[in-house]
Amino acid sequence: MLATAFEPCELPPQADALRQEIRQFLQEALKDYPRADRAHSWMGFSIAFTKALAERGWIGMTWPVEYGGGGQSALCRYVLAEELMAAGAPVLAHWTADRQSGPLILAYGTEAQKRHFLPPIVRGESYFCIGMSEPDSGSDLAAARTKAVRVEGGWRVSGTKLWTTNAHRCHYMITLVRTTPGSQRHEGLTQLIIPLHSEGVTVRPIRDLAGESHFNEVVFDEVFVPDDHLIGTEGQAWQQVMSELAFERSGPERYLSTVALLAELLRTVGPSPSAAVQAAIGNLVAHMVVLRQMSLSVAAQLDAHRDPALEAACVKELGTTLEQRMPELMHTLLDVQPSLQGDGDFARVLAYTMQVAPSFSLRGGTREILRGVIARGLGLR
Repeated sequence: MLATAFEPCELPPQADALRQEIRQFLQEALKDYPRADRAHSWMGFSIAFTKALAERGWIGMTWPVEYGGGGQSALCRYVLAEELMAAGAPVLAHWTADRQSGPLILAYGTEAQKRHFLPPIVRGESYFCIGMSEPDSGSDLAAARTKAVRVEGGWRVSGTKLWTTNAHRCHYMITLVRTTPGSQRHEGLTQLIIPLHSEGVTVRPIRDLAGESHFNEVVFDEVFVPDDHLIGTEGQAWQQVMSELAFERSGPERYLSTVALLAELLRTVGPSPSAAVQAAIGNLVAHMVVLRQMSLSVAAQLDAHRDPALEAACVKELGTTLEQRMPELMHTLLDVQPSLQGDGDFARVLAYTMQVAPSFSLRGGTREILRGVIARGLGLR
Protein backbone atom coordinates (compact mmCIF):
# COMPACT_ATOMS: atom_id res chain seq x y z
CA MET A 1 0.00 0.00 0.00
CA LEU A 2 1.24 3.47 -0.84
CA ALA A 3 1.26 6.29 1.71
CA THR A 4 0.87 10.03 1.75
CA ALA A 5 3.94 12.20 2.29
CA PHE A 6 2.92 14.99 4.66
CA GLU A 7 6.38 15.93 5.85
CA PRO A 8 6.72 18.72 8.46
CA CYS A 9 7.49 22.10 6.96
CA GLU A 10 8.90 25.24 8.56
CA LEU A 11 8.40 28.64 6.97
CA PRO A 12 11.61 30.43 5.94
CA PRO A 13 12.95 33.27 8.15
CA GLN A 14 11.86 35.96 5.69
CA ALA A 15 8.24 34.79 6.03
CA ASP A 16 7.67 36.61 9.32
CA ALA A 17 8.85 39.93 7.93
CA LEU A 18 6.75 39.42 4.81
CA ARG A 19 3.70 38.56 6.92
CA GLN A 20 3.97 41.81 8.84
CA GLU A 21 4.33 43.80 5.64
CA ILE A 22 1.25 42.12 4.16
CA ARG A 23 -0.81 42.74 7.30
CA GLN A 24 0.07 46.42 7.31
CA PHE A 25 -0.90 46.68 3.66
CA LEU A 26 -4.21 44.89 4.20
CA GLN A 27 -5.10 47.00 7.21
CA GLU A 28 -4.94 50.09 5.04
CA ALA A 29 -6.23 48.65 1.77
CA LEU A 30 -9.29 47.01 3.37
CA LYS A 31 -10.09 49.56 6.06
CA ASP A 32 -13.41 50.44 4.35
CA TYR A 33 -14.19 46.91 3.11
CA PRO A 34 -17.34 45.68 4.93
CA ARG A 35 -16.91 42.66 7.17
CA ALA A 36 -19.94 40.96 5.63
CA ASP A 37 -18.32 41.22 2.19
CA ARG A 38 -15.22 39.49 3.51
CA ALA A 39 -17.28 36.31 3.74
CA HIS A 40 -17.00 36.13 -0.06
CA SER A 41 -13.35 35.24 0.56
CA TRP A 42 -11.39 34.49 -2.63
CA MET A 43 -14.59 34.79 -4.69
CA GLY A 44 -14.59 38.56 -4.05
CA PHE A 45 -13.67 40.53 -7.19
CA SER A 46 -11.87 43.88 -7.30
CA ILE A 47 -9.71 45.10 -10.16
CA ALA A 48 -8.41 47.93 -7.98
CA PHE A 49 -7.28 45.53 -5.25
CA THR A 50 -5.61 43.24 -7.78
CA LYS A 51 -3.74 46.22 -9.24
CA ALA A 52 -2.62 47.25 -5.74
CA LEU A 53 -1.19 43.78 -5.15
CA ALA A 54 0.54 43.89 -8.54
CA GLU A 55 2.20 47.18 -7.69
CA ARG A 56 3.79 45.50 -4.66
CA GLY A 57 5.03 42.53 -6.67
CA TRP A 58 2.58 40.14 -5.01
CA ILE A 59 1.21 38.52 -8.17
CA GLY A 60 3.44 35.90 -9.74
CA MET A 61 5.82 36.36 -6.83
CA THR A 62 7.31 32.85 -7.29
CA TRP A 63 7.82 33.21 -11.04
CA PRO A 64 11.20 33.97 -12.67
CA VAL A 65 12.11 37.63 -12.83
CA GLU A 66 12.58 37.50 -16.60
CA TYR A 67 8.80 37.06 -16.92
CA GLY A 68 8.00 39.82 -14.43
CA GLY A 69 7.85 37.56 -11.39
CA GLY A 70 9.46 37.95 -8.00
CA GLY A 71 11.63 34.83 -7.96
CA GLN A 72 10.55 33.97 -4.40
CA SER A 73 9.73 30.59 -2.88
CA ALA A 74 6.32 28.93 -2.87
CA LEU A 75 6.36 29.21 0.92
CA CYS A 76 6.56 33.01 0.71
CA ARG A 77 3.59 32.96 -1.65
CA TYR A 78 1.85 30.70 0.86
CA VAL A 79 2.20 33.37 3.54
CA LEU A 80 0.66 35.91 1.16
CA ALA A 81 -2.24 33.61 0.28
CA GLU A 82 -2.83 32.81 3.94
CA GLU A 83 -3.02 36.47 4.92
CA LEU A 84 -5.28 37.33 1.98
CA MET A 85 -7.67 34.52 2.93
CA ALA A 86 -7.63 35.43 6.62
CA ALA A 87 -8.54 39.03 5.73
CA GLY A 88 -11.27 38.04 3.24
CA ALA A 89 -9.55 40.09 0.53
CA PRO A 90 -11.25 40.30 -2.92
CA VAL A 91 -8.66 38.44 -5.02
CA LEU A 92 -10.71 36.60 -7.65
CA ALA A 93 -9.58 38.73 -10.61
CA HIS A 94 -6.04 37.33 -10.59
CA TRP A 95 -6.43 34.31 -8.33
CA THR A 96 -6.68 31.50 -10.89
CA ALA A 97 -3.91 32.85 -13.10
CA ASP A 98 -1.59 33.35 -10.14
CA ARG A 99 -2.42 30.05 -8.48
CA GLN A 100 -2.38 27.61 -11.39
CA SER A 101 -2.54 29.01 -14.94
CA GLY A 102 0.78 30.81 -14.68
CA PRO A 103 2.57 27.83 -13.08
CA LEU A 104 1.11 25.58 -15.81
CA ILE A 105 2.48 27.89 -18.52
CA LEU A 106 5.84 27.97 -16.75
CA ALA A 107 5.96 24.18 -16.59
CA TYR A 108 4.71 23.30 -20.06
CA GLY A 109 4.57 26.46 -22.17
CA THR A 110 6.97 27.59 -24.86
CA GLU A 111 9.36 30.46 -24.30
CA ALA A 112 7.17 32.64 -26.50
CA GLN A 113 4.08 31.75 -24.45
CA LYS A 114 5.84 32.59 -21.19
CA ARG A 115 6.92 36.00 -22.46
CA HIS A 116 3.51 36.75 -23.95
CA PHE A 117 1.12 35.58 -21.23
CA LEU A 118 2.96 35.92 -17.91
CA PRO A 119 3.94 39.63 -17.66
CA PRO A 120 0.33 40.91 -18.08
CA ILE A 121 -0.77 38.53 -15.31
CA VAL A 122 1.94 39.90 -13.03
CA ARG A 123 0.77 43.45 -13.78
CA GLY A 124 -2.80 42.53 -12.81
CA GLU A 125 -4.05 43.14 -16.34
CA SER A 126 -4.84 39.61 -17.59
CA TYR A 127 -7.28 37.16 -16.01
CA PHE A 128 -7.56 33.40 -16.63
CA CYS A 129 -10.19 30.77 -15.94
CA ILE A 130 -10.07 26.98 -16.17
CA GLY A 131 -12.14 24.94 -18.65
CA MET A 132 -12.26 21.38 -17.36
CA SER A 133 -15.74 20.30 -16.20
CA GLU A 134 -18.48 19.63 -18.74
CA PRO A 135 -22.25 18.93 -18.70
CA ASP A 136 -23.17 15.38 -17.63
CA SER A 137 -19.63 14.60 -16.48
CA GLY A 138 -19.24 16.51 -13.20
CA SER A 139 -15.67 16.21 -11.93
CA ASP A 140 -14.88 13.25 -14.18
CA LEU A 141 -12.44 15.22 -16.31
CA ALA A 142 -11.51 12.15 -18.37
CA ALA A 143 -15.06 12.21 -19.77
CA ALA A 144 -14.32 15.46 -21.64
CA ARG A 145 -16.10 15.66 -25.00
CA THR A 146 -15.21 19.18 -26.13
CA LYS A 147 -13.26 18.55 -29.32
CA ALA A 148 -10.58 20.41 -31.23
CA VAL A 149 -10.20 19.57 -34.91
CA ARG A 150 -6.96 20.34 -36.70
CA VAL A 151 -7.28 23.02 -39.42
CA GLU A 152 -4.75 25.14 -41.26
CA GLY A 153 -2.84 27.23 -38.74
CA GLY A 154 -4.54 25.85 -35.65
CA TRP A 155 -7.71 24.21 -34.34
CA ARG A 156 -11.48 24.53 -34.43
CA VAL A 157 -12.98 23.96 -30.98
CA SER A 158 -16.58 22.90 -30.35
CA GLY A 159 -18.21 21.91 -27.09
CA THR A 160 -19.32 23.20 -23.69
CA LYS A 161 -17.58 23.80 -20.38
CA LEU A 162 -19.62 24.14 -17.19
CA TRP A 163 -19.15 25.63 -13.69
CA THR A 164 -16.33 27.80 -15.01
CA THR A 165 -15.55 30.30 -12.25
CA ASN A 166 -15.16 33.94 -13.35
CA ALA A 167 -15.34 33.19 -17.11
CA HIS A 168 -17.57 36.23 -17.68
CA ARG A 169 -14.72 38.51 -16.53
CA CYS A 170 -11.70 36.67 -17.88
CA HIS A 171 -9.56 37.17 -20.94
CA TYR A 172 -8.43 33.56 -21.41
CA MET A 173 -9.47 30.02 -20.60
CA ILE A 174 -7.02 27.12 -20.44
CA THR A 175 -9.28 24.47 -21.89
CA LEU A 176 -9.09 20.68 -21.81
CA VAL A 177 -10.12 19.36 -25.24
CA ARG A 178 -10.09 16.04 -27.08
CA THR A 179 -7.84 16.23 -30.13
CA THR A 180 -7.65 12.55 -31.08
CA PRO A 181 -10.90 11.34 -32.70
CA GLY A 182 -12.22 8.18 -31.07
CA SER A 183 -9.91 8.45 -28.04
CA GLN A 184 -11.24 7.47 -24.64
CA ARG A 185 -10.66 8.59 -21.07
CA HIS A 186 -7.11 9.84 -20.41
CA GLU A 187 -5.85 9.45 -23.95
CA GLY A 188 -6.02 12.03 -26.73
CA LEU A 189 -6.49 15.07 -24.46
CA THR A 190 -4.83 18.44 -25.09
CA GLN A 191 -4.84 21.85 -23.40
CA LEU A 192 -5.39 25.03 -25.39
CA ILE A 193 -5.31 28.68 -24.31
CA ILE A 194 -8.52 30.13 -25.76
CA PRO A 195 -9.06 33.91 -25.86
CA LEU A 196 -12.60 34.38 -24.58
CA HIS A 197 -13.23 37.32 -26.91
CA SER A 198 -12.88 34.96 -29.91
CA GLU A 199 -15.72 34.66 -32.41
CA GLY A 200 -17.93 31.71 -31.54
CA VAL A 201 -17.47 31.90 -27.74
CA THR A 202 -20.65 32.36 -25.67
CA VAL A 203 -20.45 32.85 -21.89
CA ARG A 204 -23.66 32.34 -19.90
CA PRO A 205 -23.56 33.20 -16.18
CA ILE A 206 -25.18 30.74 -13.75
CA ARG A 207 -26.88 32.39 -10.78
CA ASP A 208 -26.35 30.59 -7.46
CA LEU A 209 -28.38 30.43 -4.24
CA ALA A 210 -26.73 33.59 -2.95
CA GLY A 211 -27.90 35.51 -6.03
CA GLU A 212 -24.40 35.76 -7.50
CA SER A 213 -22.98 34.58 -10.81
CA HIS A 214 -19.47 33.30 -10.20
CA PHE A 215 -20.09 30.15 -12.23
CA ASN A 216 -20.62 30.08 -15.98
CA GLU A 217 -21.49 27.87 -18.90
CA VAL A 218 -19.08 28.51 -21.80
CA VAL A 219 -20.03 27.30 -25.28
CA PHE A 220 -17.52 27.00 -28.12
CA ASP A 221 -18.98 26.98 -31.63
CA GLU A 222 -16.21 26.26 -34.16
CA VAL A 223 -13.85 28.64 -32.31
CA PHE A 224 -10.49 29.06 -34.07
CA VAL A 225 -7.45 28.69 -31.81
CA PRO A 226 -4.00 29.25 -33.36
CA ASP A 227 -1.25 26.63 -33.13
CA ASP A 228 0.86 28.72 -30.78
CA HIS A 229 -1.90 28.55 -28.13
CA LEU A 230 -1.36 24.83 -27.50
CA ILE A 231 0.14 24.16 -24.05
CA GLY A 232 2.55 21.26 -23.69
CA THR A 233 2.27 18.16 -25.85
CA GLU A 234 -0.70 17.38 -28.06
CA GLY A 235 -2.62 14.38 -26.74
CA GLN A 236 -0.69 14.25 -23.45
CA ALA A 237 -2.61 16.73 -21.30
CA TRP A 238 -3.82 14.35 -18.61
CA GLN A 239 -0.61 14.54 -16.57
CA GLN A 240 -0.54 18.31 -17.08
CA VAL A 241 -4.04 18.62 -15.67
CA MET A 242 -3.21 16.45 -12.67
CA SER A 243 -0.18 18.58 -11.81
CA GLU A 244 -2.29 21.72 -12.23
CA LEU A 245 -4.92 20.43 -9.82
CA ALA A 246 -2.27 20.05 -7.11
CA PHE A 247 -2.01 23.86 -7.11
CA GLU A 248 -5.79 24.27 -7.10
CA ARG A 249 -6.63 21.83 -4.32
CA SER A 250 -4.00 22.40 -1.68
CA GLY A 251 -3.82 26.10 -0.80
CA PRO A 252 -5.11 27.87 2.30
CA GLU A 253 -8.33 28.73 0.45
CA ARG A 254 -9.30 25.09 1.05
CA TYR A 255 -9.68 25.61 4.80
CA LEU A 256 -9.96 29.41 5.21
CA SER A 257 -12.89 30.16 2.88
CA THR A 258 -15.20 30.38 5.90
CA VAL A 259 -12.78 32.03 8.33
CA ALA A 260 -14.85 35.24 8.24
CA LEU A 261 -17.66 33.32 9.93
CA LEU A 262 -15.35 32.16 12.71
CA ALA A 263 -14.12 35.74 13.15
CA GLU A 264 -17.68 37.02 13.48
CA LEU A 265 -18.49 34.30 16.00
CA LEU A 266 -15.53 35.39 18.14
CA ARG A 267 -16.63 39.03 17.96
CA THR A 268 -20.20 38.09 18.87
CA VAL A 269 -19.50 35.85 21.88
CA GLY A 270 -16.81 38.13 23.30
CA PRO A 271 -14.03 37.17 25.73
CA SER A 272 -16.18 34.93 27.97
CA PRO A 273 -18.14 32.48 25.78
CA SER A 274 -20.09 29.54 27.17
CA ALA A 275 -18.41 26.18 27.69
CA ALA A 276 -20.15 24.78 24.59
CA VAL A 277 -18.91 27.64 22.43
CA GLN A 278 -15.40 27.29 23.84
CA ALA A 279 -15.38 23.59 23.01
CA ALA A 280 -16.64 24.20 19.47
CA ILE A 281 -14.07 26.92 18.82
CA GLY A 282 -11.29 24.69 20.15
CA ASN A 283 -12.39 21.84 17.91
CA LEU A 284 -12.54 24.02 14.81
CA VAL A 285 -9.19 25.68 15.43
CA ALA A 286 -7.54 22.31 16.09
CA HIS A 287 -8.78 21.03 12.73
CA MET A 288 -7.61 24.21 11.00
CA VAL A 289 -4.14 23.92 12.52
CA VAL A 290 -3.78 20.36 11.23
CA LEU A 291 -5.04 21.35 7.78
CA ARG A 292 -2.59 24.24 7.72
CA GLN A 293 0.32 21.91 8.40
CA MET A 294 -0.87 19.55 5.66
CA SER A 295 -1.32 22.42 3.23
CA LEU A 296 2.13 23.81 4.07
CA SER A 297 3.63 20.40 3.41
CA VAL A 298 2.10 20.38 -0.07
CA ALA A 299 3.43 23.88 -0.72
CA ALA A 300 6.92 22.67 0.20
CA GLN A 301 6.58 19.73 -2.19
CA LEU A 302 5.48 22.04 -4.99
CA ASP A 303 8.44 24.28 -4.20
CA ALA A 304 10.68 21.22 -4.61
CA HIS A 305 9.07 20.48 -8.01
CA ARG A 306 7.40 17.31 -6.79
CA ASP A 307 3.90 16.16 -7.76
CA PRO A 308 1.78 15.94 -4.56
CA ALA A 309 -1.53 15.19 -6.32
CA LEU A 310 -2.58 12.67 -3.66
CA GLU A 311 -1.71 14.95 -0.75
CA ALA A 312 -3.48 17.91 -2.41
CA ALA A 313 -6.64 15.82 -2.82
CA CYS A 314 -6.52 14.98 0.90
CA VAL A 315 -6.22 18.66 1.85
CA LYS A 316 -9.11 19.63 -0.36
CA GLU A 317 -11.39 16.82 0.84
CA LEU A 318 -10.71 17.39 4.54
CA GLY A 319 -10.86 21.18 4.19
CA THR A 320 -14.17 21.02 2.36
CA THR A 321 -15.64 18.76 5.03
CA LEU A 322 -14.63 21.21 7.75
CA GLU A 323 -15.92 24.27 5.91
CA GLN A 324 -19.27 22.72 5.09
CA ARG A 325 -19.72 21.73 8.74
CA MET A 326 -18.90 25.18 10.08
CA PRO A 327 -22.08 27.17 9.22
CA GLU A 328 -24.43 24.54 10.62
CA LEU A 329 -22.34 24.30 13.77
CA MET A 330 -22.36 28.09 14.18
CA HIS A 331 -26.12 28.15 13.69
CA THR A 332 -26.60 25.71 16.57
CA LEU A 333 -24.26 27.63 18.88
CA LEU A 334 -25.98 31.01 18.74
CA ASP A 335 -29.65 31.93 18.67
CA VAL A 336 -29.26 34.15 15.60
CA GLN A 337 -31.45 33.95 12.53
CA PRO A 338 -29.28 33.93 9.35
CA SER A 339 -30.29 36.80 7.09
CA LEU A 340 -28.52 38.62 4.26
CA GLN A 341 -30.30 41.77 5.44
CA GLY A 342 -29.82 41.05 9.14
CA ASP A 343 -28.99 43.62 11.79
CA GLY A 344 -25.52 42.27 12.56
CA ASP A 345 -22.50 41.06 10.61
CA PHE A 346 -22.77 37.58 12.13
CA ALA A 347 -26.31 37.07 10.78
CA ARG A 348 -25.29 38.27 7.31
CA VAL A 349 -22.07 36.26 7.15
CA LEU A 350 -23.88 33.17 8.46
CA ALA A 351 -26.61 33.51 5.82
CA TYR A 352 -24.13 33.95 2.98
CA THR A 353 -21.93 31.08 4.12
CA MET A 354 -24.89 28.71 4.49
CA GLN A 355 -25.94 29.47 0.92
CA VAL A 356 -22.54 28.99 -0.71
CA ALA A 357 -21.26 26.09 1.42
CA PRO A 358 -22.85 23.39 -0.80
CA SER A 359 -20.58 24.53 -3.64
CA PHE A 360 -17.41 23.90 -1.63
CA SER A 361 -17.49 20.16 -2.39
CA LEU A 362 -18.02 20.87 -6.10
CA ARG A 363 -15.29 23.37 -6.98
CA GLY A 364 -11.88 21.83 -7.49
CA GLY A 365 -13.33 18.30 -7.74
CA THR A 366 -16.37 16.73 -6.11
CA ARG A 367 -16.05 14.80 -2.88
CA GLU A 368 -16.78 11.52 -4.65
CA ILE A 369 -14.08 12.06 -7.27
CA LEU A 370 -11.52 13.16 -4.68
CA ARG A 371 -12.15 10.12 -2.52
CA GLY A 372 -11.60 7.99 -5.60
CA VAL A 373 -8.31 9.79 -6.25
CA ILE A 374 -7.24 9.25 -2.65
CA ALA A 375 -8.23 5.57 -2.68
CA ARG A 376 -6.33 5.00 -5.92
CA GLY A 377 -3.29 6.86 -4.60
CA LEU A 378 -3.27 4.67 -1.49
CA GLY A 379 -3.53 1.52 -3.58
CA LEU A 380 -7.04 0.72 -2.36
CA ARG A 381 -8.63 0.49 -5.83
